[in-house]
Amino acid sequence: MVSESDIIPIPGQIVRIVRGRDAGKYCVIVDIMDSHFVKVADGDRRKFDRAKKKNVSHLELHTEISVEVKNSIDETGKVTNGKLRFAIAKFLEEKDSDLRKGESVDG
Repeated sequence: MVSESDIIPIPGQIVRIVRGRDAGKYCVIVDIMDSHFVKVADGDRRKFDRAKKKNVSHLELHTEISVEVKNSIDETGKVTNGKLRFAIAKFLEEKDSDLRKGESVDG
């Protein structure tokens, strides 16, 4: 079984903020500062140019990694805000459709 502390943050990974003023919002990791801090952005309120420094323990790390965002960061060192918004929207859409499938099977 994998616990939250076993998941290593990766650029392009989708996260949910659990502490702070942005609690409950989804973002994408755009930079890893050290073992305790990462920079996150959502492309909307928190743009890539002004990514927020967050403590990893204040984030819920999901296993979903946006390939588009990861490749863009690896190749150029930056990513467009549109790609960040798209990655989050795609993740939330998949999550929502999975919940609907579960409801139809269970309910």
